Amino acid sequence: MRQLFSRRWPLFLLIMAMAIGLSSGNVYGQAMQEPAPEGSAPVTPSDPYENWNRKVFRFNETIDQWFLKPVAQTYRTFTPNVIDRGITNFFNNLQEVRNFANSLLQLKGESAVVAAGRFTYNTVFGLAGFFDVATSFDLPERPEDFGQTLGYWGAGSGPYLMLPVLGPSSPRHFGGLATDLFVLPSLWDNVESPENYYARAVQIVDTRADLIPAEGFISGDSYIFVRNAFLQRREFLINDGRPVEDPFASGDEEDLMLEDF
Repeated sequence: MRQLFSRRWPLFLLIMAMAIGLSSGNVYGQAMQEPAPEGSAPVTPSDPYENWNRKVFRFNETIDQWFLKPVAQTYRTFTPNVIDRGITNFFNNLQEVRNFANSLLQLKGESAVVAAGRFTYNTVFGLAGFFDVATSFDLPERPEDFGQTLGYWGAGSGPYLMLPVLGPSSPRHFGGLATDLFVLPSLWDNVESPENYYARAVQIVDTRADLIPAEGFISGDSYIFVRNAFLQRREFLINDGRPVEDPFASGDEEDLMLEDF
């Protein structure tokens, strides 16, 4: 374990230095692009550190505006759509190893089979994942991470945290992120190869570029918007899409959703 940590530590530093507002598995992006569907109960935020979190949020936004976003905009301008989509598919395919491992840890046999099937189909027939042929075979992605595994076994989320560089998180989510990076099987183990650093950099820029269209959906207080979107997305994933009953709901779910977003 110690040797594994020492090998992956430089890669972790690279991710922290570049993934402004992102986390492994692009949680920030999913929170903005795929919020919980209508009908889900709103998640009451536990944000006792809001004053500090807002300062970190502004810090992340500043670095993003001056560094990562301009790079992502340039990438988006000069990269053809088919190449952009293919790069996204390629990196999503690598995540199927994480999805498979966490599905097993959550005793979700069907999800584990789907993850294995997706990886096999996309790797063999999709040119190493460049094309997402598995979805055409009725095998949609079922994202699973160790934060979801902790939630499955009853671990509480804890207070909302805005982490420097890594963005929205919570103690459970960050613990899961660290486990996914350092413990679970990965196709990125050979970190000594400089190509892995280049590939990670491309993955981060590609993810940030995919978020640019979603920025138009942010309204009102951007801190609150990102916080609520992140919390609802995480709750949605941990409950496998099942709505969470809200004992305080007044029955007007549409108004509640508008208040949260």
